[in-house]
Amino acid sequence: MAKINDLSTGHIPSVISRLAAPLIGASFIQMTYTMVDLLWLSKLGSGAVAAVGAAFFYNWLNTSISFTTKMGAEISVAQSIGAGDKSMARNFSATSIMIACFVSVLVATIAFIFAPSLISIFNLEGDIAQLGIEYIRWASPALVMAFLINTFAAVFYGSGDSKTPFRYISMGLVVNIVLDPLFIFGFGPIPAYGVKGAAIATVIANIIVFTMFVRRLYSSKSPLGRLPIVIPIIWGHVRQIFKLGIPITIQSALFSIISMSLASQASKFGHTAVAALSLGNQIEAISWNTASGFSTALSSFVGQNYGSKSYNRIRSGFHFTLLSAGSIGFLAGLAFISFPERIYGCFINEPEALSVGAQYLRIMGYSQLLMVVELVTSGGFNGVGRTQIPAVVGISLNLLRIPMALLLINTAMEVSGIWWSITISSCMKGALLLCLFYLIVLKRMPKTEYGNVLEKINY
Repeated sequence: MAKINDLSTGHIPSVISRLAAPLIGASFIQMTYTMVDLLWLSKLGSGAVAAVGAAFFYNWLNTSISFTTKMGAEISVAQSIGAGDKSMARNFSATSIMIACFVSVLVATIAFIFAPSLISIFNLEGDIAQLGIEYIRWASPALVMAFLINTFAAVFYGSGDSKTPFRYISMGLVVNIVLDPLFIFGFGPIPAYGVKGAAIATVIANIIVFTMFVRRLYSSKSPLGRLPIVIPIIWGHVRQIFKLGIPITIQSALFSIISMSLASQASKFGHTAVAALSLGNQIEAISWNTASGFSTALSSFVGQNYGSKSYNRIRSGFHFTLLSAGSIGFLAGLAFISFPERIYGCFINEPEALSVGAQYLRIMGYSQLLMVVELVTSGGFNGVGRTQIPAVVGISLNLLRIPMALLLINTAMEVSGIWWSITISSCMKGALLLCLFYLIVLKRMPKTEYGNVLEKINY
């Protein structure tokens, strides 16, 4: 049996850094999956990028829905381990995976059947829209496996092991990088599938990663012991998984739906605006994925320490994580503001697309620091089981983007009004959540002399 990593002891910066580094790497690898697809597809023109970029919004929606079982498993496992109950952690893991199996198949089936209706939202030209439909349908098996991979990884994260998921996801990336050009452009007996080829490569890569996770979790090498394939349902555990995960799922799903609505508005300015939004989102993920890795690490760290009532470690861990991730967000924002043309030009050099894309990155640069603050603070809330608070704040201010964008695009700003609506709401979310975390969580946690001594020693 693999060893469970106890996050309630040890030097706090070292503990969080060791946990966060593979998580950040895994987040960047997930981003690279998409970036590799877009990089190769950009050789086919901005139309192909727009088509697959539109389809990626549904991958994003699938990931959002998977947060129900991902976060439910991660938080429940971490808190169970912190309380010293490995049996309960194992049951939460198996229950989360069973739920994920059912929901993932349902989501993928809906995506396959309703692909034409889903793509029609973006108002793309006929031939470009057809490419998007083909991509969604060919990639639908990958939706099932990606959903389950997120839940599998959450079991390891809750157990304090972020290295194993990183290794597995890295192997999948290597496969995807090798297969992408082969299936997109053809090689030897392999015909040129174009956009469909990117989907096929992703499916094969996900099959490999899925298989490695299954072999590990359902063997004696699992950190919680061999997981049962089917277990008697404990409805209290099911309710807790949904209670913890659904607020995050609703927030993220609405976020992706709102983003699709904004992309639909952007499409009125041509497919280059859709390409700018979809590709710009992927470039912006440099800071988003870094913060996401720190957020997940903080959630596991806080979960275990909350279960063991080590409150001063939570305070110190939060401050260290905020400073570390915030530094990355500040530097990313500075780069986007200073060199947007150079950054966006690495992917598309068509003059019109480059101009719109650079404008997007420059405006997004102003929100990077507070976007990072939002994600890190959400991780702190998640760790103590208060997932509803960041969800309510996120949903409320994300919804504000739609009327704000509709107002601004009818001014001289035109399409840049959409970009400003995103930046302004991101800044508001980060600032508000940081204040709420101090008032609702940190300020109310008890302090003890013993805890203060430990904090000084470990930090």
